Amino acid sequence: MGLDITVMIVDWSWLGEVEERRRLSQLRDTWYADDTGLWDDDTPVVEGDWEWPRGPGGAFFGIYEFRRTCGSFKAHFWAGERWESLRDHADPVVRTGGDAFLGGLVWGGVDGESSHIDPGFFHADPKVSYGLLLARSPDSVRELASTWEGVRPRLHGLREAFAEHAAVPDGWVGDFDAFTDLLDDWGRVLTEASRRSWGVVGLSE
Repeated sequence: MGLDITVMIVDWSWLGEVEERRRLSQLRDTWYADDTGLWDDDTPVVEGDWEWPRGPGGAFFGIYEFRRTCGSFKAHFWAGERWESLRDHADPVVRTGGDAFLGGLVWGGVDGESSHIDPGFFHADPKVSYGLLLARSPDSVRELASTWEGVRPRLHGLREAFAEHAAVPDGWVGDFDAFTDLLDDWGRVLTEASRRSWGVVGLSE
């Protein structure tokens, strides 16, 4: 089995009410609670849409179901790789925006060292923060959402370059539509989180 990812938008002020060491466990405990209804076997999951929990924790987080990913992190990883192949063929404005957007979420960056976790909110001890792949504060979310709004209308101009330099038949995010759908899904996540002044968390279980 490969690495999975669940992407949530989360009320940062709610988590901030407990000590740093307990924040991730509080989020997990609330997510796993039976009264959320998220674990009912007969609950349909709609790709490209939100799951909003029921119960006491329902006011504090929501889960986004990405299209064409089956919950796997591989799609997000390969979107970063496709961008790596594509970015030199994008105009400077799109390249700068794409670097910031994907580098802030799933891509390792030109040097492979981009961090996707804002420091100082979740505890840094690996035993406490296991499975934490992404943690962006409300401030970071606003910046990334703004970056997305600048990049989004320019993406259509990359179709031919993607086909020539980044397409991989039968691969994860192997064509331009799959690539832009994934980026658009991230844009939806960031836009909704920014609207609520919430953060974004990506967890692997």
